[in-house]
Amino acid sequence: MKIATFNINNVNRRLPNLLRWLKAAKPDVVSLQELKAGDAEFPHAAIETAGYGAVWQGQKTWNGVAILARGAEPVLIRNSLPGDRNDHEARYIEAAVRGIVVTSLYLPNGNPQPGPKFDYKLAWFKRLQAHARSLLSVGVPVVLAGDYNVAPTPLDIYPTRSWDKDALIQPKSRAAFKALVDQGWCDAIRTLHADAPMFTFWHYKRNRWPRDAGLRLDHLLLSPVLAPRLKKAGVDREIRGEDDASDHAPAWVMLR
Repeated sequence: MKIATFNINNVNRRLPNLLRWLKAAKPDVVSLQELKAGDAEFPHAAIETAGYGAVWQGQKTWNGVAILARGAEPVLIRNSLPGDRNDHEARYIEAAVRGIVVTSLYLPNGNPQPGPKFDYKLAWFKRLQAHARSLLSVGVPVVLAGDYNVAPTPLDIYPTRSWDKDALIQPKSRAAFKALVDQGWCDAIRTLHADAPMFTFWHYKRNRWPRDAGLRLDHLLLSPVLAPRLKKAGVDREIRGEDDASDHAPAWVMLR
């Protein structure tokens, strides 16, 4: 079973890229982020024609998340992260697919920091930690997949000082990610690629894709009951090099 996460950066604009990748890579489950489309604008018909059922929580501007399942209909569990009734940003969706609970999460960027946006990022992280703990308590197989907007360690960003003030690599951001993983989650890509950068994001500016000046922001965390089934993990880097591509590439795991 192949499960992927992909920040598509505008699902309608990148629909041809998405459909080509689905046909070539054949993931069984896909978590999409940054749809930049309202509910009615989600390209459900085209995705269904490609062989995928879908659930989604749309939102214009920068948000929106979805879960796709090949040859199946994802069973929606929730379409928001618990813990704040006043948070209406479409950043979290959770569904069951073939006996596995899969999320698509789009953690706040947090810039500029310090400030309200960084405070929101850390508060969102605390809510995620609490919900993740509740998922672990019931012992079901779970994949916490999505764009975490955190490069967890120096290995997860190219050698540079230009990002030192960015929310993506702040000590508090990294500590929040570590606290989540330390609950007992398996960082799948880092587990199988302990010493490789495994970048998933390359900014459009400053020629960063040709220079391979990337960051690892997209993660798939496996619950303890699922971790022993981890067989392979990787990043489909070549997708980032396509015309009019997203600034992210799909990250994926293969489970026995």
